[in-house]
Amino acid sequence: MPIDKKIYVAGHNGMAGSAIVRRLRCGGYANILTISRQELDLLDQRAVRDFLNAEKPDFIFLAAAKVGGINANNIYRADFIYENLQIAGNIIQGAFLAGVSDLCFLGSSCIYPRDCPQPIKEEYLLTGALETTNEPYAIAKIAGIKLCESLNAQYKTRFFSVMPTNLYGINDRYDLANSHVLPALIRKAHEAKSRGDKELIAWGSGSPRREFLDADDLADACVFLMEKNVNSGMYNIGCGEDIAICELAETIMDIVGFKGDIAFDASKPDGTPRKLLDVSRINALGWRHRITLREGITKAYQDFLRRFPDNGC
Repeated sequence: MPIDKKIYVAGHNGMAGSAIVRRLRCGGYANILTISRQELDLLDQRAVRDFLNAEKPDFIFLAAAKVGGINANNIYRADFIYENLQIAGNIIQGAFLAGVSDLCFLGSSCIYPRDCPQPIKEEYLLTGALETTNEPYAIAKIAGIKLCESLNAQYKTRFFSVMPTNLYGINDRYDLANSHVLPALIRKAHEAKSRGDKELIAWGSGSPRREFLDADDLADACVFLMEKNVNSGMYNIGCGEDIAICELAETIMDIVGFKGDIAFDASKPDGTPRKLLDVSRINALGWRHRITLREGITKAYQDFLRRFPDNGC
């Protein structure tokens, strides 16, 4: 990826997109193209095609998406499938029509079957039923992956997809109703500490196991693959280790400094029992994650304090 080429990062204000922008700037890339949601509606096919035809970026990182935790995915099912299908279709097809040959599409580990063998290999895609709570989002991401694969096969583009495990980090969302588990626990622990509570209540049973990756590690992996000139395929991006949600909660409570107890509300959904990615494909190319879970949560909590000094989210 030549240093002077124009690079479009779609979704640059989000957690993953902003991490990619930081990584590119650290790598000396200065010709980075970004545009706000107010300036360009990614759901508008004509507007997206006009933008890409006018700007003609050399490389695209597609990090834009409608995202949320288990509650948001389950409640706003129509919004999640429609908006993510539109974003993926508009940008991927628009990139092809604009003559862009290199694109990185960010998928999600939820594309894999609910009861997948562990750790999950890339070839397990479409081998079983999806987790019900996030099926619409997963289907939209699978469609994006298959669009990339199909354009590569028919038109020789070099579009590849990455499947991040559960992400967290700088610019995360902390909405208690709709955010992912890790940022929700950071906010809950912080607010419980601030109020002097004796107990923190978390969703589910606490028994599911999840793998977590700092968004800055994901960004490093995406740029690594683009610089490696990979020309197709899917790549799991993770750390290769998982943790039970109850252990995650205890770690977060310790970092935040909340000394109370934790209780789990088993009436709330757990989601997939376990989700650990096999990252041997990208490891074989020479990439490995660098940020430990404790280091990453500490950094995320510091970002939370900077962004919400009055505890208002």
